[in-house]
Amino acid sequence: MTIKTLLATTATLAALSTAAFAEGEVIGFSQIGSESGWRAAETTVTKSGAEERGYTLQFSDAQQKQENQIAAIRSFIAQGVDAILVAPVVATGWDAVLTEAKEAEIPVVLLDRMVDSDPSLYLTAVGSNLVHEGEVAGQWLAETVGDKECRIVELQGTTGSSPAIDRKKGFEQGIAGHPNLTIVQSQTGDFTRSLGKEVMETFLQAENGGKDICALYAHNDDMAVGAIQAIKEAGLKPGTDILVVSIDAVPDIFKAMSEGEANATVELTPNMAGPAFDALEAYWKDGTEPPKFIQTESKLYTQADDPAGEYEKRKGLGY
Repeated sequence: MTIKTLLATTATLAALSTAAFAEGEVIGFSQIGSESGWRAAETTVTKSGAEERGYTLQFSDAQQKQENQIAAIRSFIAQGVDAILVAPVVATGWDAVLTEAKEAEIPVVLLDRMVDSDPSLYLTAVGSNLVHEGEVAGQWLAETVGDKECRIVELQGTTGSSPAIDRKKGFEQGIAGHPNLTIVQSQTGDFTRSLGKEVMETFLQAENGGKDICALYAHNDDMAVGAIQAIKEAGLKPGTDILVVSIDAVPDIFKAMSEGEANATVELTPNMAGPAFDALEAYWKDGTEPPKFIQTESKLYTQADDPAGEYEKRKGLGY
């Protein structure tokens, strides 16, 4: 056997060894629930990604309750899984269960949301810059309305969640320095389409049937879609009479944009698991510590970005 052949054979065996090590790992995934189309897509992408890599994924739907998530994580620990993915429903109250996972030497990766715990308690977090998402939305609105007086209503996400806190903060930063832009109504729609519609109805009633509203900013697309229905039922034209900007970039908002009923969305990719799996594989292989935050891109889409085409590309992803 030549040295060249020997080196090639050794490299092949090393690659096969690494692949065999990665395959068969058991990963627990505590998902918030299915409050939005984006959340459903994240679940679908995570499950398919795990299957492609040969992992066994233990999935738990928390139905938007933190106590359910904590119970699921403790169950994963008891099962002795190889890693835990968690999309935390709220930011606080995780110290005890994350400490239990660390003591069991099970790496935890946060997906798309952060927690107010010591970073040493989790391996890494994968997500967008939530403040930046809100800032992009605010800057788009400021540039679009110019010097016009603009009364804004805001549909917030789940109270106490990191997206609701940070997307609000970012949007306010985005419109800062524009005194003609004012948030006049702000209330949680809990990231759901139904509550988004219901809360928008109260905003419309409070603001002269909607005639005094210039724009709607929603912390996610599902609430925006619900609000669009409320605006139409009030006899107004969403996207024209009331500008609509939101976050996530789910198929239904692109459909609304293609029909002129929404104006802009900031993308939150549902593929948080891909970077999480990459980080876990490196950690399992040789203990490589990833950065504590792995940031995804936050892209702005408007009606000029072929929303009909974007709808077609995304509609099969499980949204």
